Amino acid sequence: MSLESKIKQLEEKHRLAELGGGQKRIDKQHSVGRKTARERINDLLDPGTFVEVDKFVTHTATDFGMAENKILGDGVVTGYGKIDGRLMYVFAQDFTVFGGSLSRANANKIIKIMDMAIKMGAPVIGLNDSGGARIQEGVESLAGYADIFYRNVRGSGVIPQISAVLGPCAGGAVYSPAMTDFILMVKETSYMFVTGPDVIKTVTHEEVTKEELGGAMTHNKKSGVAHFTADDDEQAMMMIRELMGFLPLNNMEDPPRKPCTEDPEREDPKLDAIIPTDPNKPYNMKDIIHSVVDKGHFLEVQPYYAQNIIVGFARIDGRSVGIVANQPQVLAGVLDIDSSTKAARFVRFCDAFNIPLITFEDVPGFLPGTTQEFGGIIKHGAKLLYAFAEATVPKITVITRKAYGGAYDVMSSKHIGADVNYAYPTAEIAVMGPAGAVNIIYRGLSEEQKAEKVVEYRDNFASPYKAAEVGYIDEIIFPHNTRKKLIQALEMTQNKSDSNPPKKHGNIPL
Repeated sequence: MSLESKIKQLEEKHRLAELGGGQKRIDKQHSVGRKTARERINDLLDPGTFVEVDKFVTHTATDFGMAENKILGDGVVTGYGKIDGRLMYVFAQDFTVFGGSLSRANANKIIKIMDMAIKMGAPVIGLNDSGGARIQEGVESLAGYADIFYRNVRGSGVIPQISAVLGPCAGGAVYSPAMTDFILMVKETSYMFVTGPDVIKTVTHEEVTKEELGGAMTHNKKSGVAHFTADDDEQAMMMIRELMGFLPLNNMEDPPRKPCTEDPEREDPKLDAIIPTDPNKPYNMKDIIHSVVDKGHFLEVQPYYAQNIIVGFARIDGRSVGIVANQPQVLAGVLDIDSSTKAARFVRFCDAFNIPLITFEDVPGFLPGTTQEFGGIIKHGAKLLYAFAEATVPKITVITRKAYGGAYDVMSSKHIGADVNYAYPTAEIAVMGPAGAVNIIYRGLSEEQKAEKVVEYRDNFASPYKAAEVGYIDEIIFPHNTRKKLIQALEMTQNKSDSNPPKKHGNIPL
């Protein structure tokens, strides 16, 4: 065989591998508004940086006529490339090849990429579009899934792991994304469920559509399984690029710092009037967040789920920060089961990857009621308390208004290791609201006398000054200075060194 024909053979193999399941199947993928695996990788990574690995791998199955049915690459495109010049590992399942189903060979390609990522200390981004296990391979396929799950756990807290669900993912295909740090779904084209609508109908006789059962909005709003929604595949890739900009490559590095052109001394007089004088009136906590972060840019995580708490990433003076904030506009900003779990997971992610935590607090307490108590609010609320107490990254808290009861403790108080605790002059730090406290302390008084006592209690106890007197609040700040004060605190804590006692791992209340 001449050198020329060998070159031609290589070119032909490249062409076949890049064609995947063939033009007909590629057209079908496009017709339902989904891109192919390779198109998605091109959108995700910096142009010309993708290096493919295992392009010519094929499966080794022989049953069910599979020996005659081999496609180069075997339904997953794997390799590495760059986002904003930083190394990333990627695998993208190819739905045009055996429905993106997982074979042993296919799993080995993903495993190789994950092992490399952990060794080299760089994130893994999985673009999932898979019908689940390849039935023709039986236990080989299941073993492949378990090998991937094992690496998801090994890499957890070591390298960021991001999953985009870009098609119908069922069965084993949903558990790897579930163990990664963030899941992104696309409206109307992506689904996640352990058992699909047909199985559910057979077993429990419930009728449910794919969209209702496991669509993007179901998992972003109801279940809290997913963290981001995109309108189409291209937007999904742009969102991942944006997210990666806030994160370090691994747990031994700091997140990237970007140059900031804004004045660190910038003041916002609007903040002085943002907190209503009536303690029962809501306001939008996002107005404070947008005011203090660089260019007003805040990447919210899980914006549709448990909206009584806000979590997300921003930059302050170029530094990447994680923000946790009560939202007085929704359920008065109370903590409940869903908001506690949502915030706890976010806090633990930031702590694992050296991202300072800024907490904006306006919390009247935990949500009362049998639904919450029977649902285990004690255990779930304890997750957030545990997460904040365990976190050793810089922790800065701003109490804007209410900080009542146990919820005051939970929201990154001085007592559970916060480094800098600020309060607005409007802050109310007390065991409970003035009316409730007076009803307990002064049971026998008339309504008029009680009203007087409420005013007295509010002035003496529901203010930031009692807490400041004993050093639980470091400084009572003017709201217009919030950004400047946060920058000072971030600079002061940037070399913080703290660690928990040596242990295998704690036992977080799950």
